[in-house]
Amino acid sequence: MSTRIAFLKGHGTENDFVIVPDPENALDLSPAAVAALCDRRAGIGGDGVLHVVRSAAHPEAREMAAEAEWFMDYRNGDGSVAEMCGNGVRVFARYLQHAGHVAEGDLTIATRAGVRTVHLAKDGDVTVGMGAARLPEGEVTVTVGERSWPARNVNMGNPHAVAFVADLAHAGDLYTAPPVSPAAAYPDGVNVEFVVDRGPRHVAMRVHERGSGETRSCGTGACAVAVAAARRDGTDPAVTGTPATYTVDLPGGRLVITERPDGEIEMTGPAVIVAEGEIDADWLARAVG
Repeated sequence: MSTRIAFLKGHGTENDFVIVPDPENALDLSPAAVAALCDRRAGIGGDGVLHVVRSAAHPEAREMAAEAEWFMDYRNGDGSVAEMCGNGVRVFARYLQHAGHVAEGDLTIATRAGVRTVHLAKDGDVTVGMGAARLPEGEVTVTVGERSWPARNVNMGNPHAVAFVADLAHAGDLYTAPPVSPAAAYPDGVNVEFVVDRGPRHVAMRVHERGSGETRSCGTGACAVAVAAARRDGTDPAVTGTPATYTVDLPGGRLVITERPDGEIEMTGPAVIVAEGEIDADWLARAVG
């Protein structure tokens, strides 16, 4: 390993990431290394790490290499592996553009949740085809303190529990994961969204992201919220035959989510690269030692 490791810092609606380019998958990014990089006081700081690898070089992505040259090996801030990150895909695409690997227009990115289609627009926004939501059956309940709410179980390649509440303050501090029952509904943990209405097809949310705590934004969470709101509002596109578009306000910005009658979901929002530099490999070795 070289004594310096290139990195960049980026965010999508203030969901921020340490970007580590590693085309040939030469780096050993252990959970401890990822957690050290994401530490906001002793490291670089971020909600997660975007490990940028060519699909052909990664054992989890080789089968997708014919469809997508690049694989988003995403890790949560605590070092755990995640299937998908909506804001992360937009920032990942922005990095590929920044590095000269792709230009404006359409591209594909491999993720653990499958291949995602992305459009880099001239106005700076990035649109991601997020696939279709799955809605597992069974009642789910979210609890904070003395309050409990029924929640919608939505899977966007990763698991979500969406609760509609009267006030976002009822979500509490979200430092720790809100209890969700039954636990068997989410054997690998869950992202929990608390949602209030702001107007017609316009909602606001807060989120506890599995493995990261409360974050400023969650792209898959915003998609899950839009899907849950459409079912609640009677605007399910599969039933009406008309696309349903929801504006979702998050602490870090705004995303626009559209679900089409065929079930495909598109997420549009900003993605920004803010800095680049080098990680001291000796520091990283000491941090994880």
